[in-house]
Amino acid sequence: MAKTHQNVTELKNTKVSKLLSKYYWPAFTGAIIHTLYNIVDRIFIGQGVGAEALAGLTSVFPIMLIIMAFGMLVGMGSSVRISLNLGKENYERAEHVLGNALMLCITFAGVLATGAYFVKEPLLGLFGVSDVTMGYANDYLDIILAGAIFNMTGFALNNVIRAEGNAKVAMYSMLLSAGINLTLDPIFIFGFDMGVRGAALATVISQFFLFLWVLYHFHNKKSVIKFHTRHLKPNWEIIVYIITIGFAPFAMQLASSVVQGTSNTQLVTYGGDLAVGSMGVVMSISMLILMSVFSLNMASQPIVSFNVGAKNYRRVKETLMLTLKLATTISLGGGLIVELFPDSIARLFNLENQEFIALTQRALRLVMITYPIIGFQIVVSNYFQAIGSAWKSALLSLLRQVIALIPLLIILPGFWGLDGVWLSFPFADTISAVACAFFLAKEIRRLNGLIAE
Repeated sequence: MAKTHQNVTELKNTKVSKLLSKYYWPAFTGAIIHTLYNIVDRIFIGQGVGAEALAGLTSVFPIMLIIMAFGMLVGMGSSVRISLNLGKENYERAEHVLGNALMLCITFAGVLATGAYFVKEPLLGLFGVSDVTMGYANDYLDIILAGAIFNMTGFALNNVIRAEGNAKVAMYSMLLSAGINLTLDPIFIFGFDMGVRGAALATVISQFFLFLWVLYHFHNKKSVIKFHTRHLKPNWEIIVYIITIGFAPFAMQLASSVVQGTSNTQLVTYGGDLAVGSMGVVMSISMLILMSVFSLNMASQPIVSFNVGAKNYRRVKETLMLTLKLATTISLGGGLIVELFPDSIARLFNLENQEFIALTQRALRLVMITYPIIGFQIVVSNYFQAIGSAWKSALLSLLRQVIALIPLLIILPGFWGLDGVWLSFPFADTISAVACAFFLAKEIRRLNGLIAE
């Protein structure tokens, strides 16, 4: 119980900038390492197997996003609810949320993986896999689906670890998983000549160890809340409790899958398989930048949610404003690096195919031209999720990912060809930024009113 009091006191009283820094660096380290091992996966495959194999993996990504969407539904929904309950010092309720979160992960993963095996080839075709890349995509997906339960549970419960104030433990989780993956990748891909199957196997093994790690955490003395088997019994009030908050990131990830599928189809139509591979590089570099912003969200979420529960709105506003400033600085810096060095980035993934390199350079420059404003959008959307305003978070997330982007992906290529596919993303970002600014202005006025009371 001493550990519980220490974390609760910290969330309540420690200076916001100090607390945000304390939570940010472990989250950043873990997230960046996790993103890097996905990038290294693509580098190994692009250099060791070829650009077509990289395109095959990119085509599998929408299905992986669907799995991750359900992980976010449970992970983000339960972590916010747990933080709110810790703010109210209702530890029994927080532990009940944890048990139901684990139950939901096991259920969702089992149903999704089983269902995907029956429809995987039509699904891959829908997401832009061609006859050339189908073999690579199939080989990779078979193994990834087998490890879906480890992926979903490890990801979801690691969010809970962070929500209870154990940011360093959450960081160690990601370091463990990434370290295993980075070690096994070259062994399986090059040493055993397993190609894309080797990359998938390395990923699943790393996810299995993450799964064991997070389960162990909730049985040891470092955890604020404990796992009890009695809490695995479904409680429909808690399930709804989780899903209402988790819906926004779930919808965003699910939308990302639809967007990725639409994008891949348009890329094959207007640029061929190599254009799909180029988008894989753009996604990798994009995630490297965005994970820095997501880490800020991971750090700010328990602070915001706890202090909303404790009705300390001054700390809520202070956390929001500081997070916005830092996110804008990160996205501005990342966007400038991409615009200045696209050739060097493209050659990391393939040195021989000049057409692929040229396509990737142009894709990086066009897709990421509005990245200086993207950090601001992500923070605003996440903030509304953290305070329990699910519909606003979902709306802002879906505006960029679905409402604006999908029509643009369909319309713009008719005018500008392949460039139209690339430019759909910055156009959607601009529309979303305007909407985020509107909701943010209203929220700041609301917070000022609560603080003045």
